[in-house]
Amino acid sequence: MAYTGDKDYRHGSKESLGILLANLGTPDAPTTSAVRRYLAEFLWDARVIEVPRPIWWLVLHGVILRFRPRRSAEAYRKVWTEEGSPLLVNGRLLQEQLQKSMEETLPGRVKVELGMRYGSPSIESAMEALRKAGCRRLLVLPMYPQYSATTSASIFDAVWDVLRQWRWVPEVRTINQYHDDPAYIEALANSITEHWANKPRGERLLFSFHGVPKRYILSGDPYFCHCQKTARLVAEKLGLGKDDWSLSFQSRVGREEWLRPYTDHQVMAFGDEGMKNLDVVCPGFASDCLETLEEIAMQNNEFFQEHGGDQLRYIPALNAREDHARALAGLVARHVRGWPEASYPEDPAALNASRERALEMGAER
Repeated sequence: MAYTGDKDYRHGSKESLGILLANLGTPDAPTTSAVRRYLAEFLWDARVIEVPRPIWWLVLHGVILRFRPRRSAEAYRKVWTEEGSPLLVNGRLLQEQLQKSMEETLPGRVKVELGMRYGSPSIESAMEALRKAGCRRLLVLPMYPQYSATTSASIFDAVWDVLRQWRWVPEVRTINQYHDDPAYIEALANSITEHWANKPRGERLLFSFHGVPKRYILSGDPYFCHCQKTARLVAEKLGLGKDDWSLSFQSRVGREEWLRPYTDHQVMAFGDEGMKNLDVVCPGFASDCLETLEEIAMQNNEFFQEHGGDQLRYIPALNAREDHARALAGLVARHVRGWPEASYPEDPAALNASRERALEMGAER
């Protein structure tokens, strides 16, 4: 294995703190071939699909990748923008907002990069950019407020896969979850309140989270409890009664039982019960993507109307809202305490003295 992590190290070089903002990922284009490449990487992750590899390889390549990419590409085309994938566009804007927020508190000492677990820009490319920026300390911030082995842990796996190839490994810290962070909860409540200020409030607010197989939770994954707590705290912040809100889980696939209640079943039941207007928010998604824009705002709206409802109103993800960036900046500030960049001012004179001493001892320029 080639160790290249310190190939441009120089004595006295400026060090900085790197923030890896990590999300799920997206295809490079809304085409069948691009979606097939993306799904092949995503669905092969053993954190996502906990099935013996030989069996799953046959199912994935013999069945799923033969048919699902075409259907998924059609769905992606419905939400694709002139700038590209909504998840990537919103992720870039959030990266810029977070960089701006960090510059206000630690000017010139923090570098924020966006990396995707699957697809581009990869986690490896983001980490390489941080390494070239002189980042000797790395904070990994997955864009998953609620922890799950299928999401956050998979990000950490990818990070360490990259670090195994580096000779000089940086100090590393991770933010495992922020499902109950007060600033995150407030940002969610603000976004919902603003939505209600511009549109008539629905008869109920549905919190829809991405689902996972039930057996993952029974094996010790805390995701279900994190989702419940997020929804409860936001409902309390909004002053909602127990009959004013509900929680459900979306995006299930296959025949295995997933976390219940299922969002599509819940939406159809509301319509059957005579509900006319329903608000839906997806707090588990930091940025809008296929699962929010197509599955919820389009597909589930159709389900609701087919069962007697008038309109399902989707409340957008936090995306690059300023209060979202401030919440993340607060998380970063708490997790980097004790590191040089957050503890004492930069000393250019000391860096230069270190370099001069190294040169006197025979170091390369």
